[in-house]
Amino acid sequence: MLKENNTAVPSSATARVRQRKRSNEVVPEPKANGGNLLVDDRNKYKSMWIRTYSTVWMIGGFALTVYMGHLYITAMVVVIQIFMAKELFNLLRKAHEDKHLPGFRLLNWHFFFTAMFFVYGRLLSQPLVNTVTSDKFLYQFVNGLIKYHMAICYFLYIAGFMWFILTLKKKMYKYQFGQYAWTHMILIVVFTQSSFTVANIFEGIFWFLLPASLIVINDIFAYIFGFFFGRTPLIKLSPKKTWEGFIGASVTTIISAFLLANILGRFHWLTCPRKDLSTGWLQCDPGPLFKPENYILPQWIPQRFPWNEISILPVQWHALCFGLFASIIAPFGGFFASGFKRAFKIKDFGDSIPGHGGITDRMDCQMVMAVFSYIYHQSFVVRQGISVEMILDQILKNLTFEEQQNLVMKLGQILQERLEHS
Repeated sequence: MLKENNTAVPSSATARVRQRKRSNEVVPEPKANGGNLLVDDRNKYKSMWIRTYSTVWMIGGFALTVYMGHLYITAMVVVIQIFMAKELFNLLRKAHEDKHLPGFRLLNWHFFFTAMFFVYGRLLSQPLVNTVTSDKFLYQFVNGLIKYHMAICYFLYIAGFMWFILTLKKKMYKYQFGQYAWTHMILIVVFTQSSFTVANIFEGIFWFLLPASLIVINDIFAYIFGFFFGRTPLIKLSPKKTWEGFIGASVTTIISAFLLANILGRFHWLTCPRKDLSTGWLQCDPGPLFKPENYILPQWIPQRFPWNEISILPVQWHALCFGLFASIIAPFGGFFASGFKRAFKIKDFGDSIPGHGGITDRMDCQMVMAVFSYIYHQSFVVRQGISVEMILDQILKNLTFEEQQNLVMKLGQILQERLEHS
């Protein structure tokens, strides 16, 4: 009899285990319109036109922002960061729990803007000093702000930490600590990677525009090749990605990198680094990377070719590395995002861009590319060693105005003595 009761009525523990197993199972996605591949999608032309319309608007807005200059591009990056953070914050939100935690969302944004103040304070400190040098009051104020910048950020973070502890509620601990960890994960993903984007902008718009454009080109041509020729699935995380789209986009991106670098590298406004926060046009010595070199074509090339020699910028050889990375490695940022969305059983991070999803859906590969661009530029392009700009940076950051005046006087005396003895 006891045996019959045990077999007839499962225990509550067994029921919970079964329910947990069912909840962890990924629900198989139905094949839309007869197949997961774009080439088999019956509504592909409708989705293509929606996607194309959004893409044209995004490229137009991006081009206008680039034309307006460094400061406006940085502002665009800040806006993108805010939208990304909003989408990611909402990903793990639970309406029922949030009702019992008033002000908890505000705490997330407190940590976000504290991180923003820390990152941009370090990145833009020198350009800000160079901008206010002519005004003594502003110069001293900015110098003081830079001097105590880390302390201010630390106390802002500690204030948020205490705020979090004081808002802990019974039966909400797991949700609140999960949100706390998720917030810090977002700050690492959004700011650690996008800060490299801002650093690239002030090294010269070229080092921001070329990598960002290559990601866009790779994305567009992967869609086009997959749309018309895609038959072989590439990776299970992204069922609509195909080998045809991947290979076609890779070839197109590498060729585009070589040609686009030649076009962008001829504009001083794009290649000159920005040393302050002004918005004027730039003129500078472009440096050896952006000075064209002529190459005589070999004799085996047919005589019908209209040129005997071609002009190539040395930076174009570096651009080939950018093209290789953008076409082969950067797409793994998109695969990571696809796996992440599948883990949370969502299609897109948001719906702010028709046909594309959210801002985060467009930035997954861009963030990977931005980090590579900065590291490559600092490792293989920038000359290593102590430069005049680095010494001036330390002087302006660490010496008072009076100490800087004394330094100039002593340096003048030393140089005068050397001239007299020479």
